[in-house]
Amino acid sequence: MRAVVAEQPGGPEVLTVTDRPDPEPAPGEVVIDVAAAGLNRADLLQRQGFYPPPKGASDIIGMECSGVVSAVGEGVEEWQEGDEVCALLAGGGYATKVAVPAGQAMPVPEGMDLVTAAALPEVATTVWSNVFMVGGLTPDETFLVHGGAGGIGTMAIQLASRLGARVITTVGSEEKAEFVKALGAEAAINYKDQDFVEVAKVYGGADVILDNMGAKYLARNIDALNPEGRLVIIGMQGGSKAELDISALLRKRGAVIATNLRGRPVEQKETICEEVIAHVWPMIEAGDVKAVVQDVLPLEDAAEAHRLMESGTHTGKILLTTGG
Repeated sequence: MRAVVAEQPGGPEVLTVTDRPDPEPAPGEVVIDVAAAGLNRADLLQRQGFYPPPKGASDIIGMECSGVVSAVGEGVEEWQEGDEVCALLAGGGYATKVAVPAGQAMPVPEGMDLVTAAALPEVATTVWSNVFMVGGLTPDETFLVHGGAGGIGTMAIQLASRLGARVITTVGSEEKAEFVKALGAEAAINYKDQDFVEVAKVYGGADVILDNMGAKYLARNIDALNPEGRLVIIGMQGGSKAELDISALLRKRGAVIATNLRGRPVEQKETICEEVIAHVWPMIEAGDVKAVVQDVLPLEDAAEAHRLMESGTHTGKILLTTGG
């Protein structure tokens, strides 16, 4: 099979296409002939040497894909060869084939094409697990998501607003502000010239915050929280170490929760995938939630795709196609 690998840590230029042995399904796994793979911020960190795959996972970059089941391992009953699926991966997506636990494969939503489905697994599972299962967002609460124009942000805005929450978000340009408002955000805060804490307070404060910045925003996120608010941290783009004013958190009876999805046990990932199929897929199939895709590039252009993501100019997802 063809696969994109980073032979050494570095910039996008270290990504090369090489040949690897075809995977064989272990018991409980399926092999997918990959149609497309989605890019994620974690992919950039892995390429740079900062985010190695979990023990036992493929060293090939890529945490989500779509494609056709081509082999079924012992004990797998829910999938057959020829089924069209998308899948949440611990690694291996930037390739023409990948093996994955059967429970992490999900049917392609009805009415969606196979390539576009690669934009769904990571963002849908991340948002549903962190905003709703962990953060406990309910209708009529206020939700703040940072980076609203990205893959996670565009899905979070749509799901939260469709389920009855008030949504506010941060963006980096006026063009992105208009874009996220069209998706369902009530307020779009340009972080370059606005203070998101002050704007959040205008809207009554935030009950749940989904944060990818980490240290840089920690204190300000707590300032923006309502009493009994929940701050869910899923990234460290703004650093990993910060001072926490516990008294501020105590006064609000707030919670700070740090989670990641990639390193969770397979059983937990399978449960999250089941939840997504039950709750998110019907909204996609009804046309209430959509996959937002900006660019689709061939697998051989993985380096250019990484440059595009690093530029911060994109909205929604970037996909790599295998041509298969």
